Amino acid sequence: MNHPILGAIALGYTPLIDRQRMVGATRLTVVPLRPDAPLVAAELLAAVAEVWPAGGGQVILNVINEGLLTALLGSELSANVLIEVPAFMACDAAHAELLLALKKRGTGLLLKGRPAAAVPAELLPCFKQAVLDLDDESRPSDVAMPALPRYVAGLRSAADIDAAFGRGATGVIGWPMQGPYEPPANAPRSDIQADLQVIVELMSRVDQDEDIERLEQTLKRDPSLAFKLLRYLNSAAFGLPVEVSSFRHAIMLLGYPRLKRWLALLLTTASKDHSMRPIMFAALRRGLLMEELARSMSDSELRDEMFICGLFSLLDHMLKQPFNKLLQSIPMPERVRQALVEGSGPYQPYLELVHAIENESVYDFRSAAEQLMLSAEEINQCVLRALNKAAQLE
Repeated sequence: MNHPILGAIALGYTPLIDRQRMVGATRLTVVPLRPDAPLVAAELLAAVAEVWPAGGGQVILNVINEGLLTALLGSELSANVLIEVPAFMACDAAHAELLLALKKRGTGLLLKGRPAAAVPAELLPCFKQAVLDLDDESRPSDVAMPALPRYVAGLRSAADIDAAFGRGATGVIGWPMQGPYEPPANAPRSDIQADLQVIVELMSRVDQDEDIERLEQTLKRDPSLAFKLLRYLNSAAFGLPVEVSSFRHAIMLLGYPRLKRWLALLLTTASKDHSMRPIMFAALRRGLLMEELARSMSDSELRDEMFICGLFSLLDHMLKQPFNKLLQSIPMPERVRQALVEGSGPYQPYLELVHAIENESVYDFRSAAEQLMLSAEEINQCVLRALNKAAQLE
């Protein structure tokens, strides 16, 4: 991930969510930290290709710099890379030849924003979708919006996502959660889902250092979880030198402290509720990003706790219970509890940085980076490594 451009930009990421709540692509937002910084398109594409190689998952590039964007549009792009083109560029005759050449090569282009003038008819076929934020949707205009399938961007709640689909969006770009979970007034009592009870029990037994036989007996109640745990442990992202063949073998290799982290991962990715898919997508990436940000820490326990902190930061939304109630049944390290319940402690500044990256906020990115004394290059390398590991695990 050593690409010079990573020191001159801020990266943010959000999922593209379809009506079935599947995540079909990742939107990577690229914002220059200085308007006069020289930005090389080939360096950005090389960094992107490490996470989304040709033939891999889809990535949508949302580049907030006209010079860099124009250079990207003149580059050879993999079929899995889509580019957002602002409406003002689509309406500018100076870009017509470039857009037509991209269409001929089969490059996926998205029309971003509501045009102030009519898009030339010969250029409309260049675009597969339109991307509108909420302001674009509601802003009156004398110019008719082109008849393209529509994505709505910048959403921050499940209610906003449902409403966008209700208005006819084919996909949304955003997150179904913001802030801590607050149960609706007069909400019925919520218990941890039955399919997650085994994991919670296992976590409690590991926390109490129970013997391996007891742990194995608990896990045998749900063979699918045992299979998923072994699949995680044998993934390239985990990097074990030998294949793990059984739960007992995993414990012998990992030990109880490291096992806690993988049970935490299971808890945040095992829900069978389809509406939770985008939240599981977010939780996995939060955990891996927090772990990457802790890479320089010499204490492996701190790195594992940072991973758990990121994973568990959305557990309240996933299980529909506030954290103070979840703590009654799910063991949680004290420093993780401080960050998630009190908004304090050593991990809180890292969570704020993760929120800034998810929300594509350059101001908050700068502020959090300064507080943690991390460079943009370090942070962006962590973002790309975390996204790459998440893709391997999924």
